Amino acid sequence: MERVAEMTNPAEREQQSPANSGGSATVTMAVPDDSPKPSSRTKKKMTKRSKLLTLNVISVVGGIAIWWTLALTGFQFPTPPEVIEKGVQLWTSGLLQKDLTASLGRVLTGFILGSALAIPVGFLMGWYTIGRGLFEPWIQFFRTIPPLALLPLVLVLLGIGEVPKIFVIFLAAFLVCVISTYQGVVSVDRTLINAARVLGAKDGTIFARVVVPASTPFILVGMRTGLGSSWATLVAAELLAAPAGLGYRMQQAQLYYDLATIFVGIVCIGILGLVMDRLLLLAESKLTGWQERI
Repeated sequence: MERVAEMTNPAEREQQSPANSGGSATVTMAVPDDSPKPSSRTKKKMTKRSKLLTLNVISVVGGIAIWWTLALTGFQFPTPPEVIEKGVQLWTSGLLQKDLTASLGRVLTGFILGSALAIPVGFLMGWYTIGRGLFEPWIQFFRTIPPLALLPLVLVLLGIGEVPKIFVIFLAAFLVCVISTYQGVVSVDRTLINAARVLGAKDGTIFARVVVPASTPFILVGMRTGLGSSWATLVAAELLAAPAGLGYRMQQAQLYYDLATIFVGIVCIGILGLVMDRLLLLAESKLTGWQERI
């Protein structure tokens, strides 16, 4: 009888049945574990996010506790329950929705228009010498002037409608974002540009594939800073001339010493600004996933 050749694969030996092996041992099969396992880097990110979330919760609770304590110890602050009660009253009457809609519409319009114009202007200034020569003197000139200093002139020229308020918000967002975009373009590593030219890339390809991605983090930082400037400019503009809005409501509350309404406006502005900033951070993480972060 011809002898069967011995198998050299251990996994195949384990898969032999007892009848073929002549023994009574149970069958053992080596099954590979295909389930995905989180890498150490992913675990570190999850741990870091959990830690940050915990610290955020502690910070918020601690801040509210300090506010509440100051209100109970003689400071002329409304307590958090009083502010919540006033906010519910304003919401029930419909005033809070009206103010939120007016303020948010002005901020979004001015911020989006300012950022949309600032990005191409910043690219022109950073990429072309002629663009820098034409735009930079005027941008540096207006950058030293607070947008609110131009508000009286804008009100005289454009009236007291929505246009002057949106214009000063646009100016605040534009001036911050254009400088940041310009800085991003001039900060691109020249080695990357020279390497692309050596490989035969034209200026258009270099701009689209090298300059734009490398400048994106600077642009998003400028947009986040411009967002804060937009909210600050909005409140001041509504304090001067507006029929509705969070700044207008806070000014009216000041006349009647209604601190609870003022706090409602402050909290609403802070929450809206925080949400918009987090959305920009989310966009930054999606658009700059290649960038190393601490």
